[in-house]
Amino acid sequence: MPQPIRKVVIAGGGTAGWMAAALLSRLATNLDIRLIESDEIGTIGVGEATIPAIKTFNRLAGIDEDAFMRATQASFKLGIAFNGWNGEGSSYMHGFGKIGQDLGWLRMHHYWVKARGSGRVPQNLADYSINTAAAYAGRFMRSRPDMPESPLRDIAYAYHFDAGLFARFLRGEAEGRGVRRTEGKIIDVAQRSDDGFIEAVVLEGGERIDGELFIDCSGLRGLLIEQTLKTGYEDWTHLLPCDRAVAVPCASTPDFVPYTKATARAAGWQWRIPLQHRIGNGYVFSSAHISEYEATATLLANLDGEALADPRVIRFTTGRRKKSWNRNVVAIGLSGGFLEPLESTSIHLIQSHLLRLLSLFPDTAFDPRTIDEFNAQSEFEFSRIRDFIIAHYYLNNRDEPLWRACRDIALPEALRRKLDNFAAAGRVFKDGEELFAEESWIQVLIGQGLIPESYDPFVDLQPDERIIRYLNDIARVITKCVGVMPSHADYVAGQVAAGRM
Repeated sequence: MPQPIRKVVIAGGGTAGWMAAALLSRLATNLDIRLIESDEIGTIGVGEATIPAIKTFNRLAGIDEDAFMRATQASFKLGIAFNGWNGEGSSYMHGFGKIGQDLGWLRMHHYWVKARGSGRVPQNLADYSINTAAAYAGRFMRSRPDMPESPLRDIAYAYHFDAGLFARFLRGEAEGRGVRRTEGKIIDVAQRSDDGFIEAVVLEGGERIDGELFIDCSGLRGLLIEQTLKTGYEDWTHLLPCDRAVAVPCASTPDFVPYTKATARAAGWQWRIPLQHRIGNGYVFSSAHISEYEATATLLANLDGEALADPRVIRFTTGRRKKSWNRNVVAIGLSGGFLEPLESTSIHLIQSHLLRLLSLFPDTAFDPRTIDEFNAQSEFEFSRIRDFIIAHYYLNNRDEPLWRACRDIALPEALRRKLDNFAAAGRVFKDGEELFAEESWIQVLIGQGLIPESYDPFVDLQPDERIIRYLNDIARVITKCVGVMPSHADYVAGQVAAGRM
């Protein structure tokens, strides 16, 4: 008869491995969890920006927000500023949370599309969201649930943090709950002869570690899911042509803003992530359009402060494993696939796969129906996030070879349908459990220059004067609320500065 899983082996540390260990040890106290990592094998460690869903992980893992932020040199994040994507000099913000207030049946942007040409309302969509307006003003505060009628209630935020320090913090949490860490390299994998399930991993010193469920957190190489089980990989380079990133930290500057910057460059884009102790920087690029040497030089020439380390080049193939769960191995993190960090989804995909594993946790029978459901949900999530990222590239208004090629991409059908609906009348329909909400699509599509040809006909059921008053009232209240918020720098210094206990 099938028995409960008792032994879990996590192959690899870093962010993925220690997130898995911290969450499982918190929610499943009867598990024997063993994590194997080698100090000689580095981690990519550039996933320093997140989306608001990470607060769910922290809550489930029993993590205190202030302690976590101090330990990881974290700052707050209200959204992402996309600079130059709609042509040099352009800028828009993809802010978290709400855009204005709905009026009747419809979302606010429909009324804005009608009124924007009147000259009587603010032209920038960012003026209608507490997140985007506060981000541009460099201000921050946590939401105020005690003010139900105020936009201050609606502030949504995530974090920027040092990924290495995050892994160290989670290690302390996990080991405090009984997770055993083993230092060493896995040099061999023992499989059952009848079905290929993994029985154990063998370390360089000869130690054999048995397990029932194996979680592969070995990064891009996929030690268990690919090198051992030959799962296969679905290559999406034809849809997202960037295949390299060069990363380097630099010294902090007074520009301590509560948002990530994603600045378009000739052959890709550059990220800027402000932490308390430094700034994280990187250039995601297509090696078909620029050399690694040139990309590195471009990045170094566009830092806000002095470089604090040697630049590091990361080579990747955008795509996903054909199965995230194969036999008794679940791939978590980069071992399961890679999507460039344009919308800060890398750490979220670790989290979502862990929560999916918890909701479909197996017994020793490993029912194939459970595995199939996990894989179907993972495939859907990966592909919908991929489509959201493609939209940024496809709707660009730049004139370099990479960007012209991106406008010729043959779009996946689901994305084509979404863009067509929005172009016609500003309508956005969330597809099932896809990650990004309607507000995210609205901000990105309008920011990239896709202004709807018309608006929902329900708009015309409201008097024009009421629409003008409604839009101006939203912008006025947002401006007033932002005015009472402290600066991001002052809020961090007063609430979560590293070293404060």
